[in-house]
Amino acid sequence: MSRRAIRFLMRHPHPYDLPGTEEWFWRAMKANALAQAKGCPDYARILQEAHFDPHSIQSMADLVHLPVLPTLYFKHHELLSMPKWKLLIQATSSGTSSGLKSKLGFDARSLLRGATMIRRLFRVHHLWSLRPVLYCVFGYEPHRDNQVVIAKSTYGFTFLTPARKRVYALRWTNNGYQLDLEGMKQALIEADAKQIPVRTAGFPAYTYFLLQQMQQEGLRLHLPKGSKVTVGGGWKQFYTEQVDKASFYRLVEEVLGIPEADCVEFFSAVEHPIVYIDCRHHHFHVPIYARVIIRDPDTLEPLSPGQVGLINLLTPLVDSAPLLSVMTDDLGILHTEGCPCGETSPWLEVLGRVGVHDVVTCAQGVEALVTKGAEEA
Repeated sequence: MSRRAIRFLMRHPHPYDLPGTEEWFWRAMKANALAQAKGCPDYARILQEAHFDPHSIQSMADLVHLPVLPTLYFKHHELLSMPKWKLLIQATSSGTSSGLKSKLGFDARSLLRGATMIRRLFRVHHLWSLRPVLYCVFGYEPHRDNQVVIAKSTYGFTFLTPARKRVYALRWTNNGYQLDLEGMKQALIEADAKQIPVRTAGFPAYTYFLLQQMQQEGLRLHLPKGSKVTVGGGWKQFYTEQVDKASFYRLVEEVLGIPEADCVEFFSAVEHPIVYIDCRHHHFHVPIYARVIIRDPDTLEPLSPGQVGLINLLTPLVDSAPLLSVMTDDLGILHTEGCPCGETSPWLEVLGRVGVHDVVTCAQGVEALVTKGAEEA
């Protein structure tokens, strides 16, 4: 039944059919929890100290009791459920202000599931195309020394359509990465002159800074149909300069001539490699490969839909590490009311990061459980 459950999820043709996949989801979570406990001694100790037996998962309601690991914990500890030689990809998160990064790896089976998820979701959101485009990546130019997952995922994004050319805002030089917004601006101007479709990808902050500069210079482009602006990865250290989505999309249309309907945002994390893609009303609907619980920041108790709390993300898709139930340091709201786009899946509103100090006690609590378990072993 365990393999059947995950296979059913991956083969299900409707990636937002949560009611039709509930039983298969909790069964897949149960099987994954048992496998992680067997393959990762530290995770087994976490379950033991939390007095949680994965066999007790008998319904979706039981998943709220699965021990939650904050993303901060992965920045201090490397948790793997299989030998490193079985990992096809090793990746890190972007890191905190103190330089801490999560270090994770993904095996072939987990990567295949991720590819299946991407194929289905991107088809629903009409992101595949056979028309060649110029890719303007507001992120890192690929380099062998850069293992940050956002660099890998953004580069992978440039294969959704044939690429005429790829230009990068963060270019690799002999002195490391250097920001080159002027080069990005010239590439956009050239694409406009030749009427070449453009797809942007990467950090919204760099995208916004360039568009703001072009607006101040009086530049107004009219990029051809098929052009899209896509962003992901958050505003990171530029959170104080973050603008609301409506203002951002107005600036995109004013400077590039790309309508709001062709602006797409992604939400994901290296500790939760599920892709959330906003609908045309910019809502992150929850796909069948995940579930979202909003928890009280003080008690970690689940909150009702519509309430603000810490975002707890669940998925059974990864075999190589215990990423079943991960808590981000983002505040969010889970909405269950209908969306104007017609999709009935609940949608996640990400309000912003609460900061490391607000979730450090949770991470320290988990660390204490692991340390205690190790001393008793």
